[in-house]
Amino acid sequence: MLERLDTLRAIETALGRAPVTVLTGPRQCGKTTLAQQILDPASSGYFDLESPRDLAVLNEPMTALEALTDVVVIDEVQLRPDLFPVLRVLADRSPPPAKFLVLGSASGDLMRQTSESLAGRTEYVALGGFTLAETGQDAQAKLWRRGGMPRSFLAKSEDDSAAWRRNFILTLLQRDFPQWGVKTPAATMERFWNMLAHYHGQRLNLSQLAHAMASKPATVRRYLDLLTDAMMVRQLQPWFANIRKRQVKSPKIYVRDSGLLHQLLGVTEEKQLWRHPNVGASWEGFAIEQTLAACPHDGAYFWATSQGAEVDLILRQGTALYGVECKRADAPRITPSIRHALADLGLRGLAILYPGSRRYRCSDQVEVVPITALAKNEPLFPGSGAGDA
Repeated sequence: MLERLDTLRAIETALGRAPVTVLTGPRQCGKTTLAQQILDPASSGYFDLESPRDLAVLNEPMTALEALTDVVVIDEVQLRPDLFPVLRVLADRSPPPAKFLVLGSASGDLMRQTSESLAGRTEYVALGGFTLAETGQDAQAKLWRRGGMPRSFLAKSEDDSAAWRRNFILTLLQRDFPQWGVKTPAATMERFWNMLAHYHGQRLNLSQLAHAMASKPATVRRYLDLLTDAMMVRQLQPWFANIRKRQVKSPKIYVRDSGLLHQLLGVTEEKQLWRHPNVGASWEGFAIEQTLAACPHDGAYFWATSQGAEVDLILRQGTALYGVECKRADAPRITPSIRHALADLGLRGLAILYPGSRRYRCSDQVEVVPITALAKNEPLFPGSGAGDA
């Protein structure tokens, strides 16, 4: 298993600052493994809510949790939303004898529940799949091909990796969604997710998706939000600038894990990936996810105008804006879209990420950067330390 020291340190820091730390992430991304490095799972303070024994212990949650000290871990907390009012009472003790680390997979519901019950008492740590910083730059191609889900990336063979991803998709739709209260049939969600994979990297068109699904736009929106809450899909929102040009208002849709995207597209071999018509969009989504994991930011967006100008990723750091273009090309250069973005948005800098190995300047504000720079803690943007991993 690869070390995830940065996330482990972030969890320990959060536990030192807040009475409740919420570790969010998709199913089987490694949350439990990290929690077990914080607290021995055999400890009386470790609760796995998928365990019948632990569920029985928590039938009387106040009695079970009130006497515990130090760190208490509650895994899959979204399965017991009734615990949040209890955690609020326990978090308000002064001084608190215990700190709570709660783990959850249904991000949207979990955020809503904690914000309603534990406002001002929580700190959030997000965990995704493996990143280039964790796997090393030499694993770039493998990480893109298999995705960052630990069991997919670490599988002994390509066939084993594909089998795990196939089973993951079925388990999420057939078991996890019903546990979270989703009543939509698994076959319907699978068909929608497969369809969504072909829209990867495109702007959302609800009417078009609804027509393809023979459904209503509101129903399709609900399906999309379910997959977004499960952290399987990213809806990258547009950045609005106060300029005269008409700007795109619909989000762009990405399947967050490239390995799951390839599984949904039916890509099982490396040669198939290179020949697939969505190979460019796949690499773009991979580069965006790696950038978001490596670069500190206060907000992430894309920018596009109705005239055709577009930048794949806009990162806001305080009041400063930085741009990222993702180009699967041998020697990318400044495009008219980049020039428009620099002029219209006042970007502090823009990086063109590409799969090559040479770093070079195109201008004072634009630099072509190998994606492997994200694995080496190098500044991403020219003339600035911004974007350090």
